[in-house]
Amino acid sequence: MRLVVGLGNVGPEYEWTPHNMGFLAVDALAERAKIKITRRETKALVGRGEIGGHDVVLAKPLTMMNASGMAVRMLLERHRLEPAATIVLIDEVDLPWGMLRIRERGRRSTHNGLRSVIASLGTDEFVRVRMGVRPERIWGDRVEYVLSKMRADERRMAQQEAGEAADAVELILIEGVAKAMVRFNRKASPEQEAKE
Repeated sequence: MRLVVGLGNVGPEYEWTPHNMGFLAVDALAERAKIKITRRETKALVGRGEIGGHDVVLAKPLTMMNASGMAVRMLLERHRLEPAATIVLIDEVDLPWGMLRIRERGRRSTHNGLRSVIASLGTDEFVRVRMGVRPERIWGDRVEYVLSKMRADERRMAQQEAGEAADAVELILIEGVAKAMVRFNRKASPEQEAKE
C-alpha cells in the first residue's frame, strides 16, 4: 500500500491558490481512479482504492500547510506504513508553471509544508512531486503570492499541471520512481538550477 498526500490549506479562501496545487493533483488522481476523498481519518480527508494495480490511500491534510507533517505521520501510523511508502505532492515557487520535479529524498526546501513532513517523520526518505507555480515575476513576497487567487490562465495551467502530476504518480506506482524521473523531470535553465 502507498500513501499519496497532496499538501494544501483547507477552506474556500484557499481554493485556486498556488499553494493548493497538492490538493488539485490528489483530486485529479481520485477522479481518474473513482476514489472518493471524503472520510475523515486522523487529521485528514482520505479515500482508499487502487491505482495501477496498487492499493493506495489518497489524503488531503486538514491541519493547514505548515502542520501537514502531523497528519502524514498519523496516517502512516494508522495504516502501519513506513515513510518510504509516501508520495507527497506540493507546489514549488522555484519552478515555472508547467514544470514538474520528482525527487526520492532531500532535506533542502523552502516549502514549509514539506519541512513539516520531514520534521514529523524524522526522515526525508520519501518521494515528492513538486509542481512549478512561479510567475514571470514575484510581486510582493512569496507567501502573499502562493496564497493569492489564480487568474483564469493560471487556473488552466494548474489543471493541466495537476493532471501531469497525476500521470507522474501513476508511473511511480506502476514502474517506479526512476522511470518517472526520466520521463517528467525536465532540464531547467542554469538560473532555475541555481535557485534550487
